Amino acid sequence: MGRKRQPRRGDAVNGMLLLDKPAGITSNAALQEAKSLLGARKGGHTGSLDPIATGLLPLCFGHSTKLSGFFLGAEKTYWAQIRLGQTTDTGDSEGQVLESSALKPSREQVEAELAQFRGEIEQVPPMYSAIKVNGKPLYRLAREGITID
Repeated sequence: MGRKRQPRRGDAVNGMLLLDKPAGITSNAALQEAKSLLGARKGGHTGSLDPIATGLLPLCFGHSTKLSGFFLGAEKTYWAQIRLGQTTDTGDSEGQVLESSALKPSREQVEAELAQFRGEIEQVPPMYSAIKVNGKPLYRLAREGITID
């Protein structure tokens, strides 16, 4: 009869944690912090939020990491707060302001523009985003002056 394997630290951590990710931290940094606090050996997140973004970040631990692919392909809803009449070099609120306008669009003009973002759309991600190219987030490449088409 063989010896029974002793459970290692973190073996018993299985399940999901719904984390309200704050701004200023990457999704991976949030995951690593949660893994450390829980003593989990295996963990993953079900999609990446930009460091500037806040919101729900589902984290999977242990055997539940097998479910992460299901969540990656799931439908998602996003809420945004925007500043009209301002253009920055990064396309977000952290960049240098390139243009500014005092013109105030009417509600109808705003609704007409927003219509193009409803439903299923294909979007070209901005250079300042968390999407990875060759394992490196686009925002890091952009800060190095590298542009990807």
